[in-house]
Amino acid sequence: MTRILKAIFHQTRRTIARLWLKLHPNVVIIGVTGSYGKTSTVQAIAKALGGQLKTITTDINLDTIYNLPITLLKINHQTQVLILEYGIDHQGEMDKHLQLVKPDIAILTGITPVHSEADLLGSLENIMREKSKLIGAAGNGKIFINGDDPYNKKIAAKLTKKFFTYGTDKKANFRADNIQLNKQGLSLTAHFNHQKREITTKLLGKHFNQEIMAAIAIASLLKINLDQVIQNLNELTPLKGRMSLEKGPKNSLLINDSLRASPQSTIAGLKTLSDIPHQGQKIAVLGEMGELGQYQDQEHYRIGKIIPKLNIDYLVTIGPATKMIIRGAVENGFPQNNAFETKNVHQAVTCFNKLLDSKTLWYLKGSLLKHLERILMILRGEKVACRRVSCHNYYHCSQCPLLTKHKTQNTKFKNKI
Repeated sequence: MTRILKAIFHQTRRTIARLWLKLHPNVVIIGVTGSYGKTSTVQAIAKALGGQLKTITTDINLDTIYNLPITLLKINHQTQVLILEYGIDHQGEMDKHLQLVKPDIAILTGITPVHSEADLLGSLENIMREKSKLIGAAGNGKIFINGDDPYNKKIAAKLTKKFFTYGTDKKANFRADNIQLNKQGLSLTAHFNHQKREITTKLLGKHFNQEIMAAIAIASLLKINLDQVIQNLNELTPLKGRMSLEKGPKNSLLINDSLRASPQSTIAGLKTLSDIPHQGQKIAVLGEMGELGQYQDQEHYRIGKIIPKLNIDYLVTIGPATKMIIRGAVENGFPQNNAFETKNVHQAVTCFNKLLDSKTLWYLKGSLLKHLERILMILRGEKVACRRVSCHNYYHCSQCPLLTKHKTQNTKFKNKI
């Protein structure tokens, strides 16, 4: 009965939200989709438009199916721009979103095989087709595509509408170069509309050039003051748990990227760990990337394969799927004695804690439902009895009533190399 009532409530809210949107026809709707970078792109656009246009964005913690109607109902007489994240994980889900709200302007961030299990999107081809529906719904000349993504290029090749590209590709309409990174953040030179602007942010990672250039592209289309836009973008800071630089245990330095993990974002994070100038050892602590379906072994191996090419001293992985990260790393030249595969967060901490010191820069990455925040909690001395590799709860483990009630298990780590 409760489930039925919730379904009725949700459908009623959708109906009201659709009607409410019709009462505000002048609101410009910007839709963002892709397999990675959606949330940070939404945040960058909102920051860029700040002070000139009244914007509303989707909540960063809600599933799109609920997020869209809730956001539409926040519209008021002052609202000028809606910036909406269109996330999908099932075939046909984008159609349902578009029935509720179609974008005037659409952005495609990039494609990876996330949500590719048989009962979700099923394949890369299906992912590309479903994501493409958003840009198909946008107006001619109001489509922006990350030109650095190889799958995006395949999608763009089939487009009949006018579109623009952004990224580092020399042919991009909105292009970044001279990209520099240190512990203070990211700087770059932005080229667009025959202009050149210098931007310095506190974002950590060269890949964030894509979000910055997407924001500039939207601001340019909306014809707002670009001096203010650049000033706003200079104030960009990382979201907590999304490439945020934090003080770690034993006075170490942590790049916390533990809220999401796709192949593309994991590669970008590892390259950031490698690129940042640092006098001391660098350690990558990687959990599983979820919902990869038939691509699970292939994509975890691909992550491992690039690690020997990077400036990384130690590798610690958590969960059965990460054995392929270890294999990919070692088979391509990473030292066996520096690679550790562990079963759960407790084993990871037992291993990792021996390596950690005040000169360590380390990177923490894993999918949300792998709950790698437990590693930080254990290192802080908090009681964490849970040894699950994955959990269906979306909230932080500190809020879980079962956190301290699981049976004690052996916490010795095993180096399987």
